[in-house]
Amino acid sequence: MLAKRIIPCLDVKDGITVKGVNFVNFRDAGDPVELGASYSRMGADELVYLDIVASHEGRKTFTELVRRVAAHLSIPFTVGGGIHELSDVERLLNAGADKVSVNSAALRRPELIDEIARHFGSQVCVVAIDANQEQDDWICYLNGGRIATEKRLFEWAEEAEARGAGEILFTSMTHDGVKDGYANDALATLAERLHIPVIASGGAGKIAHFHDAFAVGKADAALAASVFHFGEIDIRRLKRELLSRGINVRIEDDSERLPD
Repeated sequence: MLAKRIIPCLDVKDGITVKGVNFVNFRDAGDPVELGASYSRMGADELVYLDIVASHEGRKTFTELVRRVAAHLSIPFTVGGGIHELSDVERLLNAGADKVSVNSAALRRPELIDEIARHFGSQVCVVAIDANQEQDDWICYLNGGRIATEKRLFEWAEEAEARGAGEILFTSMTHDGVKDGYANDALATLAERLHIPVIASGGAGKIAHFHDAFAVGKADAALAASVFHFGEIDIRRLKRELLSRGINVRIEDDSERLPD
């Protein structure tokens, strides 16, 4: 069985890591390069960097930041925001990113997924889906949760997989920043209907929420932001606790020697 992954997410706005609640009310969480390097040392499996206003403001992801991040990391990282065409993907990969995340651009032009998979491989293409639970359905949103679409979560995820996506990063807007747990029912449905890894996002508040995302939601990875950024959960202790509860996670040897 593949190890479950713990992935800190760094939402970047104007070069600063920020975190909000339900996609609004952002507060400063620190320098994205320093935070990323710290998470790498703590045992994070991967990182995700999202320029959360790039699509909304029509800007490109800040390539220089990606270069700085790559110079300080020893773990894979994904970059998203403002990716509209293959040249954007090539620029970010050349700057040091391991994967790219596409969201709004893929919703507007799904063929972008096919193009990325064909030119760079499915392993490079993460399709991020921001969805809000509305009247017993999950509606997909554009531009960082600002614009509702006609796409539905499960059908869109299946289409993305068919087009060549290597992973689905599902963020529940309903649960984002609330810290009441992940959208485990929706995650379990995605896991049942897809054949590619599903990353859970939105709702982490305590260690039990990560356990439930894996045990109940059947997620392959769990992504979180504020609980890591503001020191509420230590990644090393999180992994040790998950392992004690029967969740297969990767732990560095020296993690076991940390004092309680």
